[in-house]
Order: sequence, then C-alpha cells, then structure tokens
Amino acid sequence: MIRLRLAWRLMRVVLHLLVGLGACALVFPWARRGLRDAITRRWSRRMLAICGVRVEQAAGSPVLEHALLVSNHISWLDIFVINSLYPCRFVAKAEIRAWPVLGWLAAGAGTVFIARGNRRELRHIFKGIVSVLEQGERVGLFPEGTVAQQGTVLPFHANLFEAAIDAGVAVQPCAVAYLDAAGGWHPNVDYVGDISFVDSLLTILRGGPIRARLQLLAPLDAVGAHRRELAQAAHDAVATALGSGTTVL
Repeated sequence: MIRLRLAWRLMRVVLHLLVGLGACALVFPWARRGLRDAITRRWSRRMLAICGVRVEQAAGSPVLEHALLVSNHISWLDIFVINSLYPCRFVAKAEIRAWPVLGWLAAGAGTVFIARGNRRELRHIFKGIVSVLEQGERVGLFPEGTVAQQGTVLPFHANLFEAAIDAGVAVQPCAVAYLDAAGGWHPNVDYVGDISFVDSLLTILRGGPIRARLQLLAPLDAVGAHRRELAQAAHDAVATALGSGTTVL
C-alpha cells in the first residue's frame, strides 16, 4: 500500500513537471509578465501540494514588486515556495541546468545560471541581471551559493549584490524554513551532503506533511551602498529571523 501510494505521488510529480515544460515551451515565449507570473504561481502551488508541502507566510514586510529578493537556501523546494507567492526570475548554479526535467523547467522559466569560477561568464550574467532589474522585474537570489542545513545560514557571497546597486533597486531579504507537526525543523527536507535530487524527492514524498514558512523582511536601500555591507545586512536579517548567524564572503 505504501509503495503504491509513493508510485502514485511520483507519477503525479512527473506529469506536473511535463505540464510545466509545456507551459514554458508554448506559453512563456509570448506571454506578458502578468500571465507568466500567474502560471508560475499556480503551477508552483500545485507542485508543492503534490509533495505534501503547505506554504505559510509569517508576519513581516510587504513584498516589493521590483527588487532583488535574497533568501537562505535549504532545498530545491525553495524556488517553488517563493514562486508560489512571489514569482521571480531566479539566479541559480549551473549544475541545476543538467538536472533531468527540473533543469529544463528552470531554464524555460527564465532562470539565470552561473558557472562557478568563470569570471568572464559571471560578468556577462551580472549585466543580464542588471538589465532584468532595470526592466522592472523581481530577481531571486540565493547568496549562500549552495544549500545549508536547516537552522544554519552560510556566508553570503556579495558579488551579485552589486546588481541591485547598479540597477538602483532595493534588496529584500527573505527567510525560508520547513517545519514538522511539532514546529521543529522538518528532517525530510535537508538537501546537504551526497543526497541526489531523486533521493530527496522520494524522501519528501514518503514523509509526512511539511509546513514551509516564508518570511519577508524589511527592504534594504541599495542606492550608494557597498555590496559587502549590503550582503552583511541581508545576511544578518535572515540569520536573525531564523535564529542563527555567521559572516559574509
């Protein structure tokens, strides 16, 4: 019975991913931002529901329609959690592009991929992020550069905060957490170590309900700021919201 239930949920995930691919291929190329955002929001909510994830918005600040949204990074679920409420054009590591189905979906949704250690490509992508921000869109960024254990906020890399400064838009920190029924960190969500995407997905589908808590924090003015100071302020805000702390790179 348990295996049958898991197989059914896994099949629903695959079918939903295919629906997302179809939308990216057939609708997104010509759709205006409002329609893209509506599709992204609805699709993300459905994906999370299939995975047993319920999103809660904690008390905080109102979302900015035009900003660089920066968040701690725990799981591949993070993008869907944020997009379920506030669709963004995300910046992600290049490795995600190679993931089966999910990587294609991220690319079709307009995700900007960054290859580690490639300074020439980083500069080109940086200009692209500035351009997107200048067009009035919201860009999402995980400045830790990798996933972290729940309750821990890794150092924030400051380089891409320069994009907000150049575009003249605010930085809005965002704290993401995944809770179990008792209100503690949910053990099935952590994505650290050698765990693969498939293993992570199966662990989540096998487990019990997950509460994803999203808290938007006070925006930070980027005009005239230094990227390291901006990154440190964003990091401190997220770490305080999650009850942890560390430093900025």
